[in-house]
Amino acid sequence: MNQATSVVTRHTVFLLLCGVGAAFFFSPVVHLLRMSFHSELYSHIPLIPLISLFILFFRRKKILGDITWGWAGAVLLALGSIALLNANRIGGIDNNDYLSMVMSGAVLWFIGSFVLAYGGKAFKEAMFPLLFLVFVIPIPEFILQPLLDLLLIGSAYSSELIFSLTGVPVYREGFVFALPGVTIQVAEQCSGIRSSIALIITSVLAGYLFLKSGWSRLILVLSFFPITVFKNGMRIVTLSLLASYVDMRFITGSWLHKSGGIPFFAMGLALMAPVLWVLMKTEERKGRNSEIVE
Repeated sequence: MNQATSVVTRHTVFLLLCGVGAAFFFSPVVHLLRMSFHSELYSHIPLIPLISLFILFFRRKKILGDITWGWAGAVLLALGSIALLNANRIGGIDNNDYLSMVMSGAVLWFIGSFVLAYGGKAFKEAMFPLLFLVFVIPIPEFILQPLLDLLLIGSAYSSELIFSLTGVPVYREGFVFALPGVTIQVAEQCSGIRSSIALIITSVLAGYLFLKSGWSRLILVLSFFPITVFKNGMRIVTLSLLASYVDMRFITGSWLHKSGGIPFFAMGLALMAPVLWVLMKTEERKGRNSEIVE
């Protein structure tokens, strides 16, 4: 069998396995896609496969440079099937943990199909776009709730600090802030979970594209937390001051309150840019130093 025939055969096997997986996971995946247009927890999901497929297509020549049958893929296919079969024990199709389990199975099935058709070396070359698919998995409740709580606590402390810098008289009790003429509560909607997820995804992509060191990439990803709580604090303080001194509607029905996450997410990106720049310069300096030593 020549190389061209071998590649066609492997593509056929991969597409057939993907077709079987699409049939297995069709109903919950379609349900999740519909939910993604109405829930901030899932709004990023439709973009993730597109990004992964783009990277796979762009790097296809290098990925398919050395292909073999990867029988370890059969194990991943089995694990994906087990995840699907056990998901029904968690709850109904609207249950977040059910969707987490099902999408974990779908990702395992897709990666298993790839490994089986193209082998371990191809998987190594395609590791980032394949593992990037984990972002289509809804965050399970045992991770989501502590993350929300941590973001709320951080946002409350950040708001208190920013309020203190403004000189505005504020009384805080837990998540409640009392200003002249207005009292606000830092609720779960103020956690910035949607922008947090978006910042994490952006930092992972930026690390892949611009950084080489695993530690540098990790630092960039972890920077999402202080950036998120700071921008959350800025948003809370801005809306509170506008409501207190301009118009109460800024926290009851204004566009800035309902959809103001967009400009503040842009602020988050602006704050992440210098972190990336410093990490890139640090890597460049270390690279020059190592060349001098050699």
